[in-house]
Amino acid sequence: MTWIDTAIAERLDIAWPIVQGPLGGGLSPVPLVVAVSEAGGLGSYGASSLTPPEIATVAAEIRARTAKPFALNLWVGVDPAPRADRAAFDRARDRLAPFLCELGVDLPTAPTAFGQDFDAQAEAVLAAAPAVFSFVFGIPPSDVLRECRRRHIYTIGTATTVAEALALEEAGVDAVAATGAEAGGMRPSFLPAADDPLLGTFALVPQVASAVRIPVIAAGGIVDGRGVAAALALGAQAVQLGTAFLACAESGAPTIHRDALFGKDRADTVLSRAVNGRPARVMRNRLAEELAAHPDAIAPFPIQGWLVGALRKAAIAQDRTDLIGLQASQAAPLLRHRDAATLIDALVDDTSRILDALSSRRDAAPPRERTD
Repeated sequence: MTWIDTAIAERLDIAWPIVQGPLGGGLSPVPLVVAVSEAGGLGSYGASSLTPPEIATVAAEIRARTAKPFALNLWVGVDPAPRADRAAFDRARDRLAPFLCELGVDLPTAPTAFGQDFDAQAEAVLAAAPAVFSFVFGIPPSDVLRECRRRHIYTIGTATTVAEALALEEAGVDAVAATGAEAGGMRPSFLPAADDPLLGTFALVPQVASAVRIPVIAAGGIVDGRGVAAALALGAQAVQLGTAFLACAESGAPTIHRDALFGKDRADTVLSRAVNGRPARVMRNRLAEELAAHPDAIAPFPIQGWLVGALRKAAIAQDRTDLIGLQASQAAPLLRHRDAATLIDALVDDTSRILDALSSRRDAAPPRERTD
């Protein structure tokens, strides 16, 4: 048995126990999902911003390009029309006003909803019947999980603590992605506050693996074969990579973001609520710094994310990396590859080489003499 022969890889019928993180907001488009699945991993589409008809369209587009398994991902427990008072919206918008003015963008008015209805989205995912339904920020209702089992859709929940992992297992979720604080993007916590505790991946994974009976997927700060080998040694049956795939040409990240992930400032990341109202790991820039200096003017999630999104298109068009959220893992300085297939090939080769070397070293070591 080799490192690739894990229960989760066998169950999902994937060549390698490598999961592409479901990057939301259009960052994990169809080309990336297809490239990862075709290369033997599990491609994942972050569908949280899509309407039900759009979910159906995306699933059909993926299936038209690959017969391999793929995942659709949703956000659980996010109120699309939160009851924030108008004053909170106005404070956040007014704080963003100088940036909007600088980019030539009109001040936005509040929409009737800041996101999609989860129940309707879940129905669309069930109808699309992907190999995997993954989710963050909570646990879907029991009837959704029951229907997934009936339709043989594998479910993957996301946990940042042992308590969250246990809650997912008790609810009947098939696998848990144990996500450490090193990860880029939003913290997916749903039981504690999203910024406490901040367990690192390699402290969290063995604790979760010891606490639950379902397969564990290690996520956060893994970008190369060393991270894969370490995660497997700590009890994970698969790994999930977000930033490493975000840096690939197939991702939906703008060129200026991908280039920044290979730039001189990629090691300087911070957990900030400035980008979307809940802690997210991003590269330190003007947007994160100046908004963080005024925490009372940061609206709750998802309102803040909607407002900052009003900046994004114009900032990208003007090559202004100082005014967009640059999601990045703490392991970004280790990034080397810019396309998905090459990345997966390197992960497989490097992991195999590292584990073979460790095994050879163990086999070559002479037996220790007892001193008692």
